[in-house]
Amino acid sequence: MKWRDAASMAATSIRRRFGRSVLTVAAVALAATLLTALVTIAGTARTKVLSELSKGGPLSGINVAAAEADPSQVDTDDPRPGPPKDLDDSIRSKITAMPDVKSVLPIVAAVVNVIVPEPPANAEVLARQPPLPSTVAPTTTLDQPATTNVTSPRPTVPGLTTPGPFPETMVGIDLERASLMPITILSGRLPVPGSLTEVAVTQGYLTRMGLTKKQAAAVVGTEVQLGAPRVFTDSGQPRRFRSRWVRTTIVGVVAQETAPGQFLVSLEQSRAARTWTAAGSDAEGRVQIPTSPYSGLFVVANDLEKVNTVRREITELGYSTSAPENLVASVQRYLRVVEIVLGAIGAIALVIASLGIANALLAAVRERRREIGVLKAIGARDRDVQRVFLFEAGVLGLVGGIVGTALGYATALGVSAVVNGYLAAQGLAGVRLGLPVLVLLGAVCGSTMLALGAGAMPARRAARMPAREAMEAA
Repeated sequence: MKWRDAASMAATSIRRRFGRSVLTVAAVALAATLLTALVTIAGTARTKVLSELSKGGPLSGINVAAAEADPSQVDTDDPRPGPPKDLDDSIRSKITAMPDVKSVLPIVAAVVNVIVPEPPANAEVLARQPPLPSTVAPTTTLDQPATTNVTSPRPTVPGLTTPGPFPETMVGIDLERASLMPITILSGRLPVPGSLTEVAVTQGYLTRMGLTKKQAAAVVGTEVQLGAPRVFTDSGQPRRFRSRWVRTTIVGVVAQETAPGQFLVSLEQSRAARTWTAAGSDAEGRVQIPTSPYSGLFVVANDLEKVNTVRREITELGYSTSAPENLVASVQRYLRVVEIVLGAIGAIALVIASLGIANALLAAVRERRREIGVLKAIGARDRDVQRVFLFEAGVLGLVGGIVGTALGYATALGVSAVVNGYLAAQGLAGVRLGLPVLVLLGAVCGSTMLALGAGAMPARRAARMPAREAMEAA
């Protein structure tokens, strides 16, 4: 018997038992759908979300801060510890020259006094947002600037209280390379690079205003005054403060982990504030600010695996470091476990489908004993009969695998669309679902091989059935 004859007989059998064949194909298709969707989604979560971020991105970043002077270098005649080691351009150049470093981003923090608008949020936007919480964060007071008259705040939006002036820290970064830093936009946008009149605020600012994260859009577009403090001391007179006030517009709300502070601004703006503060009167009367040109550095390694190496090299220079690579490594391990579990669920579904194929073919063997006897009587060999049943099982598995794989990929696309909608609502970049060719081919081939394996026992049973026994049983 030729393969063409075996294929023709298998096709005839499938047409005669079309309903049973359809149910068998549906079982394989559902199992392949589950396996393909789960594996594709798990693989995307790993390769697209985590791996891409870890390659030269925020997850492979290292926060560098100034460290205390090395005790071994302390003068024996003066055992007091020396000042902290500064972070300056020379240190930045040394770190940049390290072979495993992709980029080094400076961070400059400055202390400012803050006057918020009244009301501190857009009432029209708040009206479209969920109700305000019943509690409002306490306000903080400070000495009023000599050139500005500030009256007691009066709440003009129900449930919202305008806090009085308060001191806070602005964090200046290189906004042109903000994508390399651990900053997430919750609403609005980041300030324009080099701008002196735009600012982004953090969730801490929202809390101070008595707002929630979902109400972040309400502060976008409002104005806030930022004043860099400076001390003016005349001879025999008490210390007096004066601030250099700048009206800024809140253009966005962010979650940032570059440095403590509720205001994210350009490097130019934070440097201008520090320069004004540092130019106070005498040394005793000046506002205490760090002498280091940079408050910190954010070092981006070439790859997640290089973070430990870069941290060790920076520590040897005498600076303290912190990085989230241990957290990321743990997340990677958990994702691997998730992949294994999801893959196992899909594999179990395929095994159940293969049992359905075996059951259907065993029933076909019992129903087709006369046909088997006739084939044996006209000279068909055992392997010819076995070939017919294996061909039938393979066709059912192949068709079910193709249909199920297509449905599984379509399901993964649907899930990806839902996830991207959520990420867009949170101000995060979407995830593009790739075409996992190996996964799709594996699902089709796996379904076919499992079907062949499930049909092996019924095919062997049909092949070993004697012709006379088959004719008598019929």
